[in-house]
Amino acid sequence: MRIVLFEPEIPPNTGNIARLCAATKTPLHLIEPLGFKTDDKHLKRAGLDYWEHVKLTIHPSFEHFVRTVEPYRLVMASTKASVAHQNFQFQPIDTIVMGPETRGLPQEIMALSPHAVRIPIWGEVRSLNLSTATGILLYEAMRQTDLLPD
Repeated sequence: MRIVLFEPEIPPNTGNIARLCAATKTPLHLIEPLGFKTDDKHLKRAGLDYWEHVKLTIHPSFEHFVRTVEPYRLVMASTKASVAHQNFQFQPIDTIVMGPETRGLPQEIMALSPHAVRIPIWGEVRSLNLSTATGILLYEAMRQTDLLPD
């Protein structure tokens, strides 16, 4: 299992996701351009002292990520996806791709995979916070694939 943040914009979200990745031993890949510097104090504070436990790779482009990592299956997260995350069959070597906070994944990235999921929400909210959504998807994927520790 891997997490990819495509052009993340908000340092605390990325820091929280890094902490999530440290807690689950999930590699984290960031796709540039980033909306912050990697030495940002808010990024470091949100990740607390867990950064040394994160397997972090920063890629200059999504093409570079795909070429160098060769992900098994890309699972795109989008509010526009037709399949709810709980109805999707995750696999242990999936790569969950999250888009930027203010605009989501662009169509050209979404088009790279037939696999896309959404998190059902009610009410007037358009989407969930990026770190919250990442946690929901990762833990559901780990639950389905028996990757959660006891």
